[in-house]
Amino acid sequence: MDLEAEYNNRARVPDSAAIIGTWARDAAAFRADWSRSTLDIPYGEGPRERFDLFEAEVPGPVAMFIHGGYWQALDKSFGSHWARGLAMRGVTVAVPSYDLCPNVPLRRIVEQMRAACITLHRRTERRLLVVGHSAGGHLAAMLMATDWAAIDPSLPPRLVGAALPVSGVFELEPVMGTSVGRGLNLTPEEARALSPRWMRPAIGELHAVVGGAESAEFIRQTIDFAAAWRGSAEEIPDANHFTVLEPFPDPAHALVSFAADMAGRLAPG
Repeated sequence: MDLEAEYNNRARVPDSAAIIGTWARDAAAFRADWSRSTLDIPYGEGPRERFDLFEAEVPGPVAMFIHGGYWQALDKSFGSHWARGLAMRGVTVAVPSYDLCPNVPLRRIVEQMRAACITLHRRTERRLLVVGHSAGGHLAAMLMATDWAAIDPSLPPRLVGAALPVSGVFELEPVMGTSVGRGLNLTPEEARALSPRWMRPAIGELHAVVGGAESAEFIRQTIDFAAAWRGSAEEIPDANHFTVLEPFPDPAHALVSFAADMAGRLAPG
């Protein structure tokens, strides 16, 4: 199997650069339009340790939406509009940035997203649904698997009580020999330790999504991970690794309704 072709999504989708440019424009337009937004809330001391918060009309369920980019590209400014559908269905959504590999190790990014979740939980007093795309899907799974009480006994054990990873990477080992994996600088032992697929299944609701037009490896990883964690899996027909996100700005889309219900089933914590 040609793993480079399977995992290099920008090369696999010829118009990926144009799609990402559209994300930036649509995200900026949403930030300008959504009146109940607070930008650049710090969850740490670093310049990228910030999240934007898009609040629903009334307090209620809370979610976090984590961008992708193979842990090496993009920031929150590309993903604001993915909060639109959930926010219009009554879910407050945080969209964070994080530092990038190879400037920091992947383990540090996981720690940053944990800090972002803790800050969001303390601000809202809610347990969280975490949605993430690609690298963000990996991070969503890592957050659901986190032992929060070990970090701080005052935190609820299931602070992240539900996860909806979209086109996630749950086994890091196959990526390591590709051009997109080399920038992670992981040893085989680190790749295994940071792969949610090989972790004890987390307690909570998991729904994993992948595009029907994605590579065989992305589809396999999604199906295998959902089965291993006793969750559900869904293919978006004809969607590639980038267009798979098109449902999220639409509050009427069935996937957004499903995600809002996931968030709504989480009791305050």
